[in-house]
Amino acid sequence: MEKFLMGEYDIIVIGAGHAGCEAGLAAARMGKKTLMLSINLEAVAMMPCNPSIGGTGKGHLVREIDALGGQMGINIDKTFIQSRMLNTAKGPAVHSLRAQADKTRYHLEMKKTIEMEPLLDMKQGEVVDLILEDGKACGVVLRTGAVYRSRAVILATGTFLAGKIFIGESVYDSGPNGLAPSVELAERLREYGLPIRRFKTGTPARVLAQSLDYDKMIPQDGDSEIVPFSFMNDELEKDQIRCWLTYTNEKTHDVIRANFHRSALFGGKIEGVGPRYCPSIEDKVNRFADRKRHQLFIEPEGLDTDEMYIQGMSSSLPEDVQQAFYETIEGLENLKIVRPAYAIEYDCIDPLDLKISLENRTIENLFCSGQFNGSSGYEEAAAQGLMAGINAVLKLDGKEPFVLDRSQAYIGVLLDDLVTKGTNEPYRIMTSRAEYRLMLRQDNADLRLTELGHEVGLVKEDRYRRFLEKKAAVEKETQRLQHAVVSPEKANPLLEKLGTAPLKSAQSLPAQSLLELLRRPEITYDNIAPIDPDRPELSRHQKTSMEVEIKYGGYIQKQLAQIEKFKRLEGKKLSSDIDYSKIDGLRIEARQKLNDHKPLSVGQASRISGVSPADINVLLIHLEKNSRRK
Repeated sequence: MEKFLMGEYDIIVIGAGHAGCEAGLAAARMGKKTLMLSINLEAVAMMPCNPSIGGTGKGHLVREIDALGGQMGINIDKTFIQSRMLNTAKGPAVHSLRAQADKTRYHLEMKKTIEMEPLLDMKQGEVVDLILEDGKACGVVLRTGAVYRSRAVILATGTFLAGKIFIGESVYDSGPNGLAPSVELAERLREYGLPIRRFKTGTPARVLAQSLDYDKMIPQDGDSEIVPFSFMNDELEKDQIRCWLTYTNEKTHDVIRANFHRSALFGGKIEGVGPRYCPSIEDKVNRFADRKRHQLFIEPEGLDTDEMYIQGMSSSLPEDVQQAFYETIEGLENLKIVRPAYAIEYDCIDPLDLKISLENRTIENLFCSGQFNGSSGYEEAAAQGLMAGINAVLKLDGKEPFVLDRSQAYIGVLLDDLVTKGTNEPYRIMTSRAEYRLMLRQDNADLRLTELGHEVGLVKEDRYRRFLEKKAAVEKETQRLQHAVVSPEKANPLLEKLGTAPLKSAQSLPAQSLLELLRRPEITYDNIAPIDPDRPELSRHQKTSMEVEIKYGGYIQKQLAQIEKFKRLEGKKLSSDIDYSKIDGLRIEARQKLNDHKPLSVGQASRISGVSPADINVLLIHLEKNSRRK
């Protein structure tokens, strides 16, 4: 086939899912001429699985993406149809925002955003090969023979690489949502020696809303007070769409058990490893045999469609079995399936082959992101795409990579887990993975990260100015509350009304600061308005951030001390040219793992599987000896 040059760019992004969109927008907004290629433009920011953004842990990632200048938070604020804050009965560290999306409008809004970005071109075309010269990624070749050259390439292929669909005994090559798979590129990547693995994920059926009986289900409404994802929005008002809750039962489980032999999962057809934290319904019934029921959320796919998504019931069982087990569930007895559930298997890379910047260790200027790196979820993909886009630009500019550590962001936890620990299943972020989650709350993501986003050039002046105003207002108001006092006579009627202990009228304590009152768990900033005539106008973001910092001040100080210890190990840098096989005292496994990984610091070395605390002590002694010699 004849090849012909069609254009030259600084950066080419392969894929236009959630990772590709953030990568392309970040690169272009940082000043690089960027090309985004998609096998089908209908796949731009597509939601082939659940039509939602955020959730436990994932909501933190969206807020961090937004704070750094990414697009996901802005886009979901424009296109959501229901919004809920999860885990509100628990502490603020695990509060997580989740929004039901209108998936078609989300796709169209992101596509329009990309089309309007001056330095970003988007084209439909299937990439079948990379151009490699002297060990560097220098462009791509399309199926049509078109060649596009570049100085860096970002892989964001999602689940398209050698994609294969499983529905019972039916197995066929396909990407998600019936789109074409990318087969030739998958073959080339294996030929280039990349450590490719097979993972799998699944998605439930879509059914017609008009075929459901809502009287038998439990309504799930959105929050009356909508909290935006983006720090650029203070308030949002919108009519929200209702979701519904129902449950499987013993009849459902009996149908599934009777057909285990027809499942692609149990029939041995699927080779790929699936996500442990999002199992198929047949896997749930098999693994949790004592459970009498499993909850299912019935969620609308958008305002302009009658399709509903059945969250919690992905499957690779045949269509007739799917119809049979769905009909046993209350409210779904007469449902009409318009898209059957399916499992999809795809190629991905072992993330241990990546640097913390997401650049490939063996092919220079090839950056990897999203589900190609072994993760699952739109939010995890978007976070990696953003970081890959930023770091590709910094690499071309000859600058140090932009790295967030585990004490700075959930994004730092995500990337460090992937490239340091690796993963044997599709990786999902969770609040439990973050050691310093009280510091990594979603409410303070802008205070943690916007300054850094501005330094790398992605956060523009309007956002940065807004951030500085918020930061100054919060600091000023905190100081005012510390010095503003209230007498027992003035405060006690309000405190009694709020159900909290009154102030004592002892002469030694004639008055108390408003800040001390605000430390009480029963009292919010808005509660004390009647006894605080001098309070300024603050936004929702400002109030939330300030309240949490005040109420949890003692715990935050303890976590800061823990972070200081963590930073000391992270600050002990390790040279990339260290030959660990020559360091006496290291165990053989540790020598091999350290030489393979080439960790950047003692802290990172301590998180490598197979490196023990005793090995870390040997490294510290080695560094001390070298320091003394110098």
